[in-house]
Amino acid sequence: MENYSKTTAKDFKMDNDVRWCPGCGCHAVLSAMQKVLPETGIKKENIVFVSGIGCSSRFPYYINTYGFHGLHGRGAAIATGIKLANPGLSVWLVTGDGDSMAIGGNHFIHLLRRNLDINILLINNKIYGLTKGQFSPTTPKGSITKTSPSGTIASPFLPGELAMGAQGNFFARVVDNDLEMMQKVFIAAASHKGTSLVEVLQNCVIFNDAVHSEITSKELRDENQIYLEHGKSMLFGKNKEKGLIQDDSRLKAVTIGQNGIKKEDILIHNAVDREDTKHYMLVRMMLPENPIAMGVIRSCEAYTYEDTYYQQIEASRNKSTVGNVNDLFMSGNIFKLENHNGN
Repeated sequence: MENYSKTTAKDFKMDNDVRWCPGCGCHAVLSAMQKVLPETGIKKENIVFVSGIGCSSRFPYYINTYGFHGLHGRGAAIATGIKLANPGLSVWLVTGDGDSMAIGGNHFIHLLRRNLDINILLINNKIYGLTKGQFSPTTPKGSITKTSPSGTIASPFLPGELAMGAQGNFFARVVDNDLEMMQKVFIAAASHKGTSLVEVLQNCVIFNDAVHSEITSKELRDENQIYLEHGKSMLFGKNKEKGLIQDDSRLKAVTIGQNGIKKEDILIHNAVDREDTKHYMLVRMMLPENPIAMGVIRSCEAYTYEDTYYQQIEASRNKSTVGNVNDLFMSGNIFKLENHNGN
């Protein structure tokens, strides 16, 4: 793929109106992505955005690259086909918690399992927004929605937990009101060789307003979220006075200086560790016991599906005696017609 680094955010903006609701978190996600793409150094002609159905799935209309608006839940299958047909493309799948976790759940887990070099933005507002406020697979248990007037009774999916179970090699989490965090993580996802999954905790101002307020509000975010960076201590709090330690088989939030806890006791984040036990623990952390983990939680290298796929094709081609269509027709069981009239 021919790369260059001469584009700017303006090159990825469209002239058409962006028809998300005023205040929708998707506006910030789009802005962050338009700033990130020039930093990847990839020509916009080599970038394609794929989506399924939902508010987030209008993304391809609002970014100046190639795009494909697919069917509900089928974005992962379409992105897979595009990547296998043209491995040189930079493929982004933009999906929502309903699009990917419900009707598209099967495609979603197998994309992660196969590890194609595709980037996934999972916009999680914990509600069906486009269809006006039904509960989704990530809606918190007990939530009152249009389709659960007495409260939801099913336990919600945790996208990070699902990714670990599907043998995912890259998982990150960001919030839609932190542009700098999104840009850093989107760049990391674009640089990763293999399937990268970024969960974007997004606010739906109409049907699920303030659903993430415990970790996004100015008053609570320093105490309730921890931004993880590879090789750095797992610290959080307004003055980085808190951190995570290993307490038997779980992670525990502590305050430095209390109960003999020193800064040296705080865990160091290792995003590239092939052993995913600690990554699994990090994605499952919940309030109020622990902060919500943000940033790149897991980033491990592995063979990509398309590389192995084309290696197999090449190996088969080299061993085959069939070089063209005529060879194929003349191979195997064939019948030879002879003239029995002496001619």
